[in-house]
Amino acid sequence: MSTTNTQRAAYAALTAAFLGWLFDGYEMGLFPLIGQPALQDLMPGTSAIVRAQTFSVFIALYLVGAATGGVLFGWLGDKIGRVKAIMLAIFSYAIFTGLCGFATHLWPFAILRFIASLGMGGEWSLGVALVNEAWGGRDRRWMAAFIGASSNIGFMITGIFSFKLNGSIDLISHGLLNLNFSQSTINYLTHNRAWRLLAISGAIPALVNVFIFRFVKESHGWQEEKKSGRTALWETRDLAGVLIAAIAALVIIYVWSPFCGISKLGALIVSVVAGLISIWGYLLPLRNYLKRLNSGGHSVVDLDKKTLKNLFIGAGLASVVLLGTWGSVQQAARWSSGLIAEGSAIPIMEYTVMASSFGSIVFAFLTPLFADRLGRRITYALLSASSLCAALIFFKTNTSFQTSAEQYRFIVTAFLLGGTTASFYGFFPLYLPELFSTKLRATGQGFCYNFGRLVAAVGTLQLGNLTLLFSGYTHSSLQAFGNAYSVLSMVYLLGIILIWFAPETKGTELA
Repeated sequence: MSTTNTQRAAYAALTAAFLGWLFDGYEMGLFPLIGQPALQDLMPGTSAIVRAQTFSVFIALYLVGAATGGVLFGWLGDKIGRVKAIMLAIFSYAIFTGLCGFATHLWPFAILRFIASLGMGGEWSLGVALVNEAWGGRDRRWMAAFIGASSNIGFMITGIFSFKLNGSIDLISHGLLNLNFSQSTINYLTHNRAWRLLAISGAIPALVNVFIFRFVKESHGWQEEKKSGRTALWETRDLAGVLIAAIAALVIIYVWSPFCGISKLGALIVSVVAGLISIWGYLLPLRNYLKRLNSGGHSVVDLDKKTLKNLFIGAGLASVVLLGTWGSVQQAARWSSGLIAEGSAIPIMEYTVMASSFGSIVFAFLTPLFADRLGRRITYALLSASSLCAALIFFKTNTSFQTSAEQYRFIVTAFLLGGTTASFYGFFPLYLPELFSTKLRATGQGFCYNFGRLVAAVGTLQLGNLTLLFSGYTHSSLQAFGNAYSVLSMVYLLGIILIWFAPETKGTELA
């Protein structure tokens, strides 16, 4: 392949991954905005506390789906190629998010959200693998910055679109009426902050596959793997382990949910057992692949101590970040609605999403540059410390949204909250690929990142328990929720410690 064609292929891969991550971020940004009005419609007559607990269950459901999807689509990426797997991931998260807008009951909504999350979890690791293999060692810090910023751009677009949508309901209703929609259908689509229209808009990213199919070529690294015959060693029967792992993870969600009456001790015991089953199931495809690889005369790769350490250290680092993210910034939009009077026209949730996502874009873009200068471990430790401080400041200092000073402080602290907690998403695309070779890159980093989501799911489910605990010591639900999110943010202290057990990979060339 000529140099010109190679460059075109690299830029096409980067563009496809950028669009995939951007719309992945758009899909993730939807639920913080549509979650509360959707649950109000799908759970009529329930209290704010019950809906808040259910909101946490849905976040956990997304995280488990994303963890499962990361392993499933990572397997597909190593088996059938990065490009085909990315197309399947985008299709699944787009179509099933769009279908959420037509749900009329809670459980169909939950099932559609879970299926969509499979694709959202898979697209991230596949895109990282494709871009890193297409670009090799060239400009990796800039690639990581690009990756980290792209999904947050999508997150910001969600806030802007929701802001514009809710400011134009009458105009949209008139347009739909001109298209011969019945008034009942229009009311159905635009009711309660037009959450159904927002969900339906999530189907638009499926069109990205037209570009990918036409212009994006498979990475040279994966093509070499296919020529060697190693991709055939990924067998479909191994996915039974992923299915078992997903079921075990869903059991964990159930025992900690408000729908189950099991004791806390019982839930803890079930969680430990089911968690071990999940680890076994998620790792089964990788372990069986390596057994076949080593027994078939191929170059030997084994789950030796170093490989296992990288897998679990990577998963631990991701767990800290994801638990912090989903326990703070992803809760911020819903929490902020308590700062204004019920029925107020102030679009504070959209302000929260736009301010935090703008901070996310800036910080995620700058983080890889600092990591390349300071080193991976120091950078991660500094990000953990700053994320903890930002979360505490946001949830403990914002008590109202009335005066100009209060509004200014809120916007600034939301910017810092989003920026610091999302900065890791510019760090991981630089760091995780350095832990694994081409043979295992998609599956290995998919396991790390998405198993972190499983841990985050369990932690997020504790928000309901924490909120109930603090409700007895505070005079408002706003304070109780804020205290719960602040306590959960303490997980960043673990990250400050854990990173020093991780390898320093600054200057490492991709193998």
